[in-house]
Amino acid sequence: MAKDQAPVIRLEDYRPPAWLVDTVEMDVRLDPARTEILTRLAIRPNPAGGGGPLRLDGEDLELVWLKLDGRRLAAGDYRLDESGLSIASMPDTAAVLEIATAVDPSANTRLMGLYRSNGIYCTQCEAEGFRRITFYPDRPDVLAVFTVRLEADKVAAPVLLANGNPVESGDIAGTGRHYAVWHDPHPKPCYLFAMVAGDLGRVGDTFVTASGRTVDLGIYVERGKEDRCGYAMDALKRSMRWDETAFGREYDLDVFNIVAVSDFNMGAMENKGLNIFNDKYVLASPETATDADYANIEAIIAHEYFHNWTGNRITCRDWFQLCLKEGLTVFRDQEFSADMRSRPVERIADVRTLKAHQFVEDAGPLAHPVRPESYREINNFYTATVYEKGAEVIRMLKVLIGDAAFRAGMDLYFARHDGEAATIEDFLACFAETSGRDLTQFKLWYSQSGTPEVTATGRWDASTSSYELTLEQSCPPTPGQPVKQPMVIPIRFGLIGSGGDMQPAVVEGDGVTGDLIELRAARQRIVFRGLAERPVPSLLRGFSAPVKLTTNLDDDDLLFAAARDSDPFNRWQALQSVATRLLTDAQAAIRAGGAPAADARFLASLRRTAESADLDPAFRAQALHLPTQADIARDIGREVDPAAIHAAEDWLRGLIGASLADTLRALYGGLALNAPYTPDAAAAGRRALRNAALSLLSATGDAADIEMAERHFRNADNMTDRLAGLQILVRAGAEAAEAALAAFHDRYRDDPLVLDKWFTIQATAPGEATLGRVIELMRHPAFALSNPNRVRALIGAFASGNPAQFNRPDGAGYRLLGEVATQIDRSNPQLAARLLSAFRSWRVLEPVRRAAARAELERIASLDGLSRDTSDIVRRSLE
Repeated sequence: MAKDQAPVIRLEDYRPPAWLVDTVEMDVRLDPARTEILTRLAIRPNPAGGGGPLRLDGEDLELVWLKLDGRRLAAGDYRLDESGLSIASMPDTAAVLEIATAVDPSANTRLMGLYRSNGIYCTQCEAEGFRRITFYPDRPDVLAVFTVRLEADKVAAPVLLANGNPVESGDIAGTGRHYAVWHDPHPKPCYLFAMVAGDLGRVGDTFVTASGRTVDLGIYVERGKEDRCGYAMDALKRSMRWDETAFGREYDLDVFNIVAVSDFNMGAMENKGLNIFNDKYVLASPETATDADYANIEAIIAHEYFHNWTGNRITCRDWFQLCLKEGLTVFRDQEFSADMRSRPVERIADVRTLKAHQFVEDAGPLAHPVRPESYREINNFYTATVYEKGAEVIRMLKVLIGDAAFRAGMDLYFARHDGEAATIEDFLACFAETSGRDLTQFKLWYSQSGTPEVTATGRWDASTSSYELTLEQSCPPTPGQPVKQPMVIPIRFGLIGSGGDMQPAVVEGDGVTGDLIELRAARQRIVFRGLAERPVPSLLRGFSAPVKLTTNLDDDDLLFAAARDSDPFNRWQALQSVATRLLTDAQAAIRAGGAPAADARFLASLRRTAESADLDPAFRAQALHLPTQADIARDIGREVDPAAIHAAEDWLRGLIGASLADTLRALYGGLALNAPYTPDAAAAGRRALRNAALSLLSATGDAADIEMAERHFRNADNMTDRLAGLQILVRAGAEAAEAALAAFHDRYRDDPLVLDKWFTIQATAPGEATLGRVIELMRHPAFALSNPNRVRALIGAFASGNPAQFNRPDGAGYRLLGEVATQIDRSNPQLAARLLSAFRSWRVLEPVRRAAARAELERIASLDGLSRDTSDIVRRSLE
């Protein structure tokens, strides 16, 4: 595995670049088989001790020629190897380096660098794709001003786009070709370089900034899909206005363009002024997109736009600081979505995502800090830890120092580091300054991996009317970090009595200010005095820290809180905690050959919540969604049997459906929307609750309820309801499921994004037959291993969304994933590596499954010629 011998890159080894690049002039002459790129770099020695030999990164490039200060270099003047080129003899002062390279965009199946797919030329340069276009110091701390000239056949590529503002364009006489010149006045690292060329339709609009400038907006898509861009454009304009009001950030170019392409390894990319999106996060209509799709489009459009300041204007010094742009920008897009929709529901959704992906990552062999200390392949560190946990760290900082100091710190950060490549230390220094606080201990959140565990033990003393709360924190060992230091953990709290929130007369103990406990030591004791009755503590309100909380509250306490807590998140969490206990006990009983035990108190509490008209329908829908199978596996923690967990989930869903049937039917009938479809939060919440009610009703297997689901599918006038009906029929194993799948396929056979949903529904269906169905679907004419969206929709969905069948005890699910991933690895290593991250929890499985998973990982590891991406994931999974 020669490619696996890449050196380990370590944060402690960072050194500033020896040479800086002031300007980049590129002339890109596009051709499907041989694109030539002429690049002119104005370079100079770094005043901070730079100069000397010049090293430029480059991969899979044809070097045509090199010129240094106008002199063409001979082969002996430089050294070329598989990872770049070096020039040993360089002048002591500024110089001009000209480079001519050639690439074959049509042969670039890795979708990194410059590639051509479906007739569209496109680039993806983050993290290290620019080196596949030309030789360059491909690192984020080299910032330059780019001017780009694009040239292409005018019929094949009438649209020519690049970063920045358009400068000039025209035809090239007698050639059938044309050109366009773009200039980006803001220095940027090369990972933010972008260009797109092809025959694309455009949807245009304008935006007037707070200072009165008019910005020209454009969304470019495949022709014929322009009518599905309206929501994306609306989300963009709302994002621009929100960033002005919430963070004081105004857009800084004359144009802002978005391009949607179908073949893309990522969700989207924030290239300066030219965002490139996977088209699933741009295109939407009531006929083709669900409410979840609309919400994702809104969030991801916002996320990439917000990168304009948190990622572009201020970028990362090195890739170890990736969370500085991604975690911060995820926090910003979460806040935007919370303002656009329901803040409590958004928070619940964000925490569900965090627990489902990041908590699992933290508990397995792929655990790493928010700021990793080392890596072999940076593509494998675009993870839930960097993104979601990184956002939680920002949220904790805001909780700790308060809204005013946080906003002042952000303002200082933007002012102080605009145009720079910054570090976590630079970022935290701004908040330490505005808040006057020492953030040294808080910084441990960036360097320690693992999910901290907080144990809260309460004791009521009726004789003194006092409640004693003891908090203890610990963090389990993770790869490379066997011992952890105590963290700063902000715990928002309240005390609940029969009349709601209670206020103690006296609070004794360190770290308590208002409704916030700052847990800093391994153990802290707090006493609340002057209480009229025994309280139920409401801890970690709003999920104020990404920790696992264990209390000595029993189910009666939790259900008491579910009915009275003033914090919506904790009302939801209380129900989830009781449901988790029920499911955990149920799977244990099933494994032991016994029968699960029902809990009438939980069912009554769930009924009250579902019937509470004063609660947001979207919130009630979340309450009706049980903890996922992954949640239960994470809670069990070892010797996990996914089949038993699935059986427990089926049991509890059926119990709820039968016990709450009258309530669920009333909800289903009373929430019907007779008006035309709109994707707004209120309408989406009503559909969510209605579909949740129907899903639980169908879990009983009652013929009348299955018939109702079939009518729901057949009569739906929007994709949200149509897909919900189809999912219900497939999950229930209804006789009507096959006919519904066929009807859905026939209706959408020519719409790739909708057909992806059809593949996913079948990949995530319960039952022993699913594996064979997935293998059969791989032979479907619409399936192709070269299409990342289609692979994720079928193979990725099976591996990550069907725990019982992927983790079959015979190991067949593991073998299927391994065979597909290693085949894809030859053409798209990044996609292959991400598929294989489904093995991240294999160590917690029961022995038979654990052995089968290990065997497949070892088989993959033994193969010759694995990419660096894939071998890195497999190696770390086995360590």
